[in-house]
Amino acid sequence: NMIQFGIIFLLQLLHLTGASESGIVGGHDAKPHSRPYMVSLQVGPHQTCGGILIRSDFVLTAAHYDLTVVLGAHDITKNENTQQRISEGKCYKHPKYTGDFFYDIMLIKLKTNATLNDFVKTIELPKKNGKTRANIKCIAAGWGRTGPSKPTSAVLREVMVKVQFDNECSYKWGHYFNSEHMMCTHSDKRKGGICQGDSGGPLICEEKLRGISAYSKQCGCDDPKFPHVFMKIGFFLPWIKEVILARVPILSVS
Repeated sequence: NMIQFGIIFLLQLLHLTGASESGIVGGHDAKPHSRPYMVSLQVGPHQTCGGILIRSDFVLTAAHYDLTVVLGAHDITKNENTQQRISEGKCYKHPKYTGDFFYDIMLIKLKTNATLNDFVKTIELPKKNGKTRANIKCIAAGWGRTGPSKPTSAVLREVMVKVQFDNECSYKWGHYFNSEHMMCTHSDKRKGGICQGDSGGPLICEEKLRGISAYSKQCGCDDPKFPHVFMKIGFFLPWIKEVILARVPILSVS
């Protein structure tokens, strides 16, 4: 079926390129429900990637699978009474996304609006496409792997990372990196960063949403030679606004 095909295609792509979709390596467990905009995106009972609640009816994430949206979660292995499980309504992949590393961003219109409360809240989008300066400290969060060969995390984890210079990102990743709509952070075995299962989650810099976790090195998300890459949300603001205002056609992932 389409989901199996998508997973097989993704695995083939990762094998060819040496990169992987982006858990949190290093870092620490997040304070329960301290990031109420965090979304766990699941296929069946399994966590696949993260997302960000930007409006009560819209989730921003990477361009991936047929999903159930879980809001208000801390421990995704439990049926917490804070959780809201909502089916996707319509999915909007960026029109330039072709299954590789570029334009890896998607909006999910929920079938029903989320109920906003102490455990489920939206986060504000950037006001403009400004540059995030190098070496600034940011927070990445997710339920992904805690190491290249380790399992995904049951509870939400977060880690502090530093933004890398664009030219360093380009030097290390070559044609897989485009500074116009991507940014990257230092990879560090000791301090950690993102890993498989974190894609679609947020990069928060100075309390502001700046990026979406995209990819890291395959089987080596803690390899300090390869920065971790994020989609630059500011670049995509015009497209996001067009989707939310229902001015673009639906591009379903299923």
